Amino acid sequence: MINGVINIYKEKGYTSHDVVAKLRGILRQKKIGHTGTLDPDAEGVLPVCLGKATKLCDLLTDKRKTYEAVLHLGISTDTQDMTGNVLVEREVTVDPATVRSCIESFLGEQQQIPPMYSALKVNGRKLYELAREGKEVERKPRRVVFYHIEILEMELPLVRFRVACSKGTYIRTLCHDIGRKLGCGGCMERLLRTRVERFDVKDAMRLSEVEEAVGAGCILSHVVTIEQMFSEYGEIHAPAQFDKMLRNGNAVPAQEEMEDGTRVRMYDSGQRFIGLYEYEKKREQFRLITMFCTPEDFAESRKETP
Repeated sequence: MINGVINIYKEKGYTSHDVVAKLRGILRQKKIGHTGTLDPDAEGVLPVCLGKATKLCDLLTDKRKTYEAVLHLGISTDTQDMTGNVLVEREVTVDPATVRSCIESFLGEQQQIPPMYSALKVNGRKLYELAREGKEVERKPRRVVFYHIEILEMELPLVRFRVACSKGTYIRTLCHDIGRKLGCGGCMERLLRTRVERFDVKDAMRLSEVEEAVGAGCILSHVVTIEQMFSEYGEIHAPAQFDKMLRNGNAVPAQEEMEDGTRVRMYDSGQRFIGLYEYEKKREQFRLITMFCTPEDFAESRKETP
């Protein structure tokens, strides 16, 4: 089984679930999960976690993401993108300077209302299921952050821009909100996700390329290991007396003082990577955040010991 993260280029027409399903067949393993849904019409970076790295899915979902989008002013749709039914169509009379000022006004923290056509659940039902039934329910605004917004090209009614944002952000809702603020309406025409954490679009592999790499026997060279995913954290190598505590997922005493909340990669006395730990200053210990070493790994190490 492969353990690690692979940078997939999700092509237009595929759902994120489709990508996972196809990879299960290509890699011949079941334990695979993606790190944040991309709409079927969107393209770009989709980090996919393999094997033990599926524990990283939530951690990667929380990371900052960067997109390039095309906003189409003058058109409002029920899905907030060009795949939906047109609700209103208006002439675009605003000038480029006004459009630029409006877009840049969204920089920073915002309250965003999730679209009805989304996978969020309300009372156990996905919003898009309710939307397809012609129902609309109240959605609470959510805090999102736009760290960077840059206009790349403007030929009204089209505007191409780059945006870096926090988790849970809907770029088509941003397009809708910009159009509403300008008074002419707007929706998203195209979307390309260019970066998630360390994963960049220029390095992303299409499914066909993954299949070729598997056939050539070099797929592992394209996989970021779990340890590499935590390369920004320091290492702690625990003495043998703490091995049993580590294997049971217990906190272990700290041998050195650190800043409270510091995260580290924890290793046992056999230099085996155990998982991600966090320093608790009050108790002078490291507590487990996520364990990546399994009971099977420990059993295998005992077999190898003479």
